[in-house]
Amino acid sequence: MHIGIIGLGKMGNNMRARLRAKGLEVTGYDPHPEVTDVATLADLAEALPAPRIVWVMVPSGKITDDVIHDVAKVLSPGDLVIDGGNSRYTEDSVHAKFLATKKIKFLDVGVSGGIWGLENGYGLMAGGDATDIDRAMPIFDGLRPDGPRDEGFVHAGPVGAGHYVKMVHNGIEYALMQAWAEGYELLDSRKDLVTNVTGSFKAWQRGTVVRSWLLELLVKALEEDPEFKDITGYVEDSGEGRWTVHDALDRAVPVPTISAAIFARFVSRQKDSPSMKAVAALRNQFGGHAVRKS
Repeated sequence: MHIGIIGLGKMGNNMRARLRAKGLEVTGYDPHPEVTDVATLADLAEALPAPRIVWVMVPSGKITDDVIHDVAKVLSPGDLVIDGGNSRYTEDSVHAKFLATKKIKFLDVGVSGGIWGLENGYGLMAGGDATDIDRAMPIFDGLRPDGPRDEGFVHAGPVGAGHYVKMVHNGIEYALMQAWAEGYELLDSRKDLVTNVTGSFKAWQRGTVVRSWLLELLVKALEEDPEFKDITGYVEDSGEGRWTVHDALDRAVPVPTISAAIFARFVSRQKDSPSMKAVAALRNQFGGHAVRKS
């Protein structure tokens, strides 16, 4: 299979590399000449066999909207566009309806795995028609972790379902990171009693009920910078957490833990909180998100 990828940043570039390693042919387009395979979107379309599959991996919002409209100009009826960015699920139906006027198919896919996805594979949550899902399955199989398909990929429902599931996933992620961060701050506050905070977290990695990949990443961050002296406690929120709370409010579904985690991030913008340093370090570990240096 030969596909195109638009957007070769931290995620898109690694996805191109993983797919190639899995035996798929990939042509990538990016406005930065040092990473792109072709010079223009028209060149990308020309390089791909029809019917084409193009994976869009750019920041959500206006950039994604612009890219979908631009790529539609060079695609043909029967081609398939996959939005793998962190778009809000409400935008998916808009994009699908627009592309349908050009007789171009559309899937939305939530992608989790961050900068570690190249090595470990990506968790994928897809929305769209089953026929289009089947058509793109070699791509999903190339990107997902090795092992049973249903432990790294889900066809969650119609258009919009993939990004909705990813939105809730990220809301849960906010809450989990906040719990780890608060635990770190409490342990670190008892220097009179706990003399090995990093070792305490590391000891939880085997056999305990709280073992997880986030715990492993927290241990890695602590081993690199035990007191988080090199970063400030400022933490961004990228949108999905807020969207999760907004939708919960609309549906009267209680999400107090996720809501509290969102508000906790605002604390990071008021003072240099030790727990927010831990959250910032975790985001940097799994997603390569920028941190503010001390």
